[in-house]
Amino acid sequence: MRYLPLTADDRAAMLGVIGADHVDDLFVDVPAEARLDGPVHGLALHASEMAVERHMSALAQQNLSAGSAPFFIGAGAYRHHIPASVDHLIQRGEFLTAYTPYQPEIAQGTLQVLFEFQTQVARLLGTDVANASMYDGSTACWEAIAMAGRVTKRGRAVLSGGVHPHYVATARTMARFTGDTLETLAPVLEATPDDTATIAAIDDATSCVVVQYPDILGRIPDIAAICAAAQAKGALVIAVVTEPVALGLLRSPGELGADIVVGEGQSIGVGLNFGGPYLGLFGCREKFVRQMPGRLCGQTVDADGKRGFVLTLSTREQHIRREKATSNICTNSGLCALAFSIHMTLLGGSGLDRLARINHARARAMAKRLAQIPGVSVLNDSYFNELTLVLPTDARHAVRDLADAGVLGGVSLGRLYPDNPELAPGLLLTATETVTDADIEALATALETALAGVPA
Repeated sequence: MRYLPLTADDRAAMLGVIGADHVDDLFVDVPAEARLDGPVHGLALHASEMAVERHMSALAQQNLSAGSAPFFIGAGAYRHHIPASVDHLIQRGEFLTAYTPYQPEIAQGTLQVLFEFQTQVARLLGTDVANASMYDGSTACWEAIAMAGRVTKRGRAVLSGGVHPHYVATARTMARFTGDTLETLAPVLEATPDDTATIAAIDDATSCVVVQYPDILGRIPDIAAICAAAQAKGALVIAVVTEPVALGLLRSPGELGADIVVGEGQSIGVGLNFGGPYLGLFGCREKFVRQMPGRLCGQTVDADGKRGFVLTLSTREQHIRREKATSNICTNSGLCALAFSIHMTLLGGSGLDRLARINHARARAMAKRLAQIPGVSVLNDSYFNELTLVLPTDARHAVRDLADAGVLGGVSLGRLYPDNPELAPGLLLTATETVTDADIEALATALETALAGVPA
């Protein structure tokens, strides 16, 4: 139901107060080609409920969903098995209706969940502290860059070539309004990350270096070497983790020396959901805690000496004076954080380790089989569950052919980097515990067919 309580005079009065002539003036930052100039194409202005249901069902049937085909897509959002108990528990009424607790101490259950979530995230990322979640991985990455600027009093950030291009785009969008300078390095189709180029870009004006771990091509950068170089210049290191399951096998970024660790928590407890809602992770050294965005839940005792939980720190503009806030986008993804925490609790430390080992084994089996295809090579020297193939043709064509064959065969680098033709042969593939031997064989067969007739 549409709810439009304002009259034309009401709207005109509000526009006058803010100095706008028309409501369209509020959307000048949205490119004209991205705006609708009429009704959504293909939808009738009026229809019966049954007609709408039939129309929407027909649209949905055009999708090839993750659970109905061999699935090898990753690139920042991963398909993992989520135990049924996770969904059962998060739908309990006391959790499902809870959002940000504006009278937090009343919501002891919510605070306890967030406190335990913070503990799990801090241990996973290898940081002293972690906040009570953020909007998603890309905005958490930007928040870390902004935080590094506050800590160092510098305004130049270096983003390595291995950082996800969507994270880079988010940072660029936000930097337009803050005046920060972003030096973004270009990825190269090489077996190992160009850590030397990243280190060479650090100077005395650098606030932070952002490095993804594993990177967008699935490679494992040398976090410790980058941390040593950054420390020598007085810069902070921000590690970005888009696949937290990898930390079941890899040493944590905090342990390797990263000052701030951010990431996307979707892999643990949260489904793909057509792209969201997702869950931002954020941890840092304790000495930087007052510059950390978002909320921090703490443990205490009440007047009777009983264990209790409080909102220890909240730097969001809705909670404190706006000019003192560290951020205005540090949304607490409470329900997704709960799902993450439940799934992590079910796994435990040993379960996460086993899950990570299965993921790596699946990726190794996939790499071994695909390397047998004429003209196909595996780029990576090292990887976790995601790796890059180099094809003898533009990978975008192969991805479309694979989809026509009923296989969701990864993400082409040409799609992620449309302006970089040197990356066009790259195909990013992911194999999680959900991938079977039959899936791998289906992928290999479909890829062989797609490349038939292409010179090796």
